[in-house]
Amino acid sequence: MARLTGTRPVATRRWGCAAAFLLLLFTVQAAQKGDFSGDSTAATINHSLTLLQRLQELLQNGNGSDSVLRVRSAASDEPKVFHTHQLLLSLQSEVFESLLRNQSVVTLHEPPETAALFEKFIRYLYCGGVSILLHQAIPMHQLASKYRVWGLQRGVAEYMRTHLASESSQGHVVGWYHYAVRVGDAALQESCLQFLAWNLSAVLGSAEWGSVSVELLLLLLERSDLVLHSELELYTAVEGWLSRRQPEAPVAERVLRAIRYPMIEPSQLFRLQAQSAVLARHRGAVQDLLFQAFQFHAASPLHFAKYFDVNCSMFLPRNYLAPSWGSQWVITNPARDDRSTSFQTQLGPSSHDAGKRVTWNVLFSPRWLPVSLRPVYSDSVAGAIQPVRIEDGRPRLIITPAMSSPDFAGVSFQKTVLVGVRQQGRVLVKHAYSFHQSSDEAADFLVHADLQKRTSEYLIDNSLHLHIIIKPVYHSLIKVKK
Repeated sequence: MARLTGTRPVATRRWGCAAAFLLLLFTVQAAQKGDFSGDSTAATINHSLTLLQRLQELLQNGNGSDSVLRVRSAASDEPKVFHTHQLLLSLQSEVFESLLRNQSVVTLHEPPETAALFEKFIRYLYCGGVSILLHQAIPMHQLASKYRVWGLQRGVAEYMRTHLASESSQGHVVGWYHYAVRVGDAALQESCLQFLAWNLSAVLGSAEWGSVSVELLLLLLERSDLVLHSELELYTAVEGWLSRRQPEAPVAERVLRAIRYPMIEPSQLFRLQAQSAVLARHRGAVQDLLFQAFQFHAASPLHFAKYFDVNCSMFLPRNYLAPSWGSQWVITNPARDDRSTSFQTQLGPSSHDAGKRVTWNVLFSPRWLPVSLRPVYSDSVAGAIQPVRIEDGRPRLIITPAMSSPDFAGVSFQKTVLVGVRQQGRVLVKHAYSFHQSSDEAADFLVHADLQKRTSEYLIDNSLHLHIIIKPVYHSLIKVKK
């Protein structure tokens, strides 16, 4: 980079640079305003790209520089030197405005991660744009936050929220979540947590599972909207996490007590008691839960509910992808016409209900009309029917049991519909809709989807990928004895 040249005082060079920049800016703004008084010859002349190019050249060549930034890092003995222009830095950052108010040479100390991106950061201050990769998001956000460049900070946070699905060798969502907690970004924190919950099976098998903090693990284990194959899959992953991290006994016991043991089959529970080293080490902390799980499987749900409170999270299924809990449904050309399918699920998670099946009928309509929009006869013209446009309808999904049974007593069914989308080349769950037995259809199902477009984010190769999950929920019909 070119160093400061000439013998003019710093203030003279500073105002000369400012005047040149303001002249360019005024020229562009005046051209953009134009004369729109109705004259047909009025036009807008836009040279903003030329302005950006000249600003970038100012940074690259150091022409008219009136300030110097020396960036030191523990990773290098030699500082990085940037010949800059106070006006441009001060316009974007109040921190730089304060630092450069009474001095023209400033030494900055940065960690290696942010120092490596400092040139990109400075270029953004000149040109208003920057390109980043997944591993650069956190250090760029740190720079934007430290120097109070709020536009860049918001832009990087939005980049992180929209790139949760991007594939990386080591994973990044867990790290972004922990960073969001540190900086207090609630929106990014919730986006990461929801992504992890809805795509937990993919995370369990990745390298980033080992970097999950205790706090994040406990938050995930509390949720009933986790999407994974089975509770046993979750226990196996938790066992691996505990074996690697070796937390203190109270932490390990809190984690193990968050597993929903009644959702694991008795044969698998017996195997865990015999083979799991983690369970053997902390058996005393979860013995009551294991005993209760075996009782749950041995008795009828109605009888069990007389003595235990089944209206708690321990007896509430998560979003399990195993066949006994639901079915996949791929609808090709979903904007074309109505479709239907049927599948069977186990009546409930209790082994007492293992042999009982419920058949479910599902109807999908791409243009289901609300009652208020359905054709009716008009009073003004005999026999006339109000016109209805196809676009007035919207996608609807109706799920109903094919029969009723006395076995349904004490059981209600929560229905969850997962919508798979392709993001950055990966098929992941981005949307989840839940509704209860009292409602046969999801009122907000795909309410914002445009299934007419082949490029819709809701479609994969012009097909709608659904996974319907039926979650049996037991309810106490008789007050639990104390």
